[in-house]
Amino acid sequence: MADRTWFIRDGCGMICAIITWFLVFYADFVVTFVMLLPSKDFWYSLINGALFNSLAVLALASHLRTMLTDPGAVPKGNATKEYMESLQLKPGEVIYKCPKCCSIKPERAHHCSICKRCIRKMDHHCPWVNNCVGENNQKFFVLFTMYIALISAYALLLCGFQFVSCVRDQWSECSDFSPPVTVILMIFLCLEGLLFLTFTAVMFGTQIHSICNDETEIERLKNEKPTWERRLRWEGMKTVFGGQPSLLWINPFAGMQIRRFILRARKGGAEFSV
Repeated sequence: MADRTWFIRDGCGMICAIITWFLVFYADFVVTFVMLLPSKDFWYSLINGALFNSLAVLALASHLRTMLTDPGAVPKGNATKEYMESLQLKPGEVIYKCPKCCSIKPERAHHCSICKRCIRKMDHHCPWVNNCVGENNQKFFVLFTMYIALISAYALLLCGFQFVSCVRDQWSECSDFSPPVTVILMIFLCLEGLLFLTFTAVMFGTQIHSICNDETEIERLKNEKPTWERRLRWEGMKTVFGGQPSLLWINPFAGMQIRRFILRARKGGAEFSV
């Protein structure tokens, strides 16, 4: 499992992932070519363009890491005699076997009908990232929601400045596009920004709340009583984001090994859901 690239072959998920990338590129196109490049203020265009595009790259990188990272899948068919003996079970200790993927389910693991696997600390399956959010990729999902919320708010802010500028100049020199086209592009961007800002901000807050309470969304919805020792709020954050607070917490490229990733792809190919 560790030597394979993770990817879920789900039609709905792949379409949602493509739509996500398209909407980010659309926002980047409108911000760059409709608002910033036609501006007469060079430094305004340069600073805002660099900042917005940097946030967009971080958002898409977080999306990729979420989609292509094994969320914590339990190996299929691990219910063997050798594996059972390696667990060194105590007398009377109960273990559970998933009837769908024939694997021994660790504590807090749940079966995903789309991934067709049991996922450790499964929070939910998100079609927008075409993957489950679980033990190994929750950090990247949180970063994805955070950066999408930031660029959505940023785009709305730039749209507000642009509308004021266009009204002041009577739409004569505020854009290289005609006034009707400019208005239509900016209205669609505002609608997109409002929708995604609301959705991702709520999701970001929900994820942080779940991490601090050491409780997944599935466990909360099922009202499961914790049989595990809950981590303190700060310990939960350090477990998900890795170590002491640093810039690595907000870096979706942290721990990424390009060379090893390429070798894995050549050696074993991608793992698809069956």
